[in-house]
Amino acid sequence: MTPTTLSLVDLDQPSDGYRRFIACWVLARPGLGLVVDPGPTRTIPQLVERLRALGVERLDLVLLTHIHLDHGGGTAALLEAFPGARVFCHAGGVRHLQAPEQLWQGSLRAIGAVAEMYGPPGPVAAGRFASEAELRAQGVEVIPTPGHAPHHLSFRVGEILFAGEALATRMQLSNGREYLRPATPPRFELGVFLSSLERLAALAPAPSRVALAHHGEVGDLRALAARARAQLAVWVEVCRRQRAARPSAPEPELVEAIFRRLLAEDPAFGQDAFQGLPADIQTREEFYVKNSLRGLLGYLALQP
Repeated sequence: MTPTTLSLVDLDQPSDGYRRFIACWVLARPGLGLVVDPGPTRTIPQLVERLRALGVERLDLVLLTHIHLDHGGGTAALLEAFPGARVFCHAGGVRHLQAPEQLWQGSLRAIGAVAEMYGPPGPVAAGRFASEAELRAQGVEVIPTPGHAPHHLSFRVGEILFAGEALATRMQLSNGREYLRPATPPRFELGVFLSSLERLAALAPAPSRVALAHHGEVGDLRALAARARAQLAVWVEVCRRQRAARPSAPEPELVEAIFRRLLAEDPAFGQDAFQGLPADIQTREEFYVKNSLRGLLGYLALQP
């Protein structure tokens, strides 16, 4: 059997709480070296240094689960360091990688100072894109998993599934518990997200290793998909209830009320899970949780 090594490279950012957050995955086997989600532009030097330390002298493929700055923003810079590497993303993301100004401006509007911290993406030349046929020839299966983003993909290489943010954000806590939350930023479509969860849960045979973008690795895909599905149902119901109880509340007030209710009602998120995070990571997570709640509220606002 061909030996395969899988390594997680943490891409810590220069801001409080931005650690144990962005996971770049490196897979190496004879004849193939690939990176999944190289992260933001500003930490590409850190990633290149780590790749060299891992003995990765040649990089063949850069796979992007989606093109958000914390996943694909540094793609052009990484390709400069590895001239033989080619990149693959959803067809809908190609033009944004080739001409990234719209992606950059949209990121500035959505996440402001966080986008500035990540740094602007550079342009990827047209000749650097790989085809799905090239991936298949290397044993890489492309699995469409829209939901977190319309252009989200997952990738399977043998027993390893690179799931990006198609399932949830997850962290293992020091007390042995699991912290879990949905990744549902605007614009969010519940049915699309759930369909992707089902698609992953139905993979047969199920992969034995699941590599998440945020954060780390789990072994039981179907169990995680079931937990993510159940949690999302709780979050949608709490959002629906609070929205009905506060029909005239300004969005920030409504989001804060939902956040507090979830801390009390969702055992996978609150009830000492969120509280078990270090204080700086709690601050970071509150920012992203509230962005996910805005996505859920936006979805509910469009329902009859």
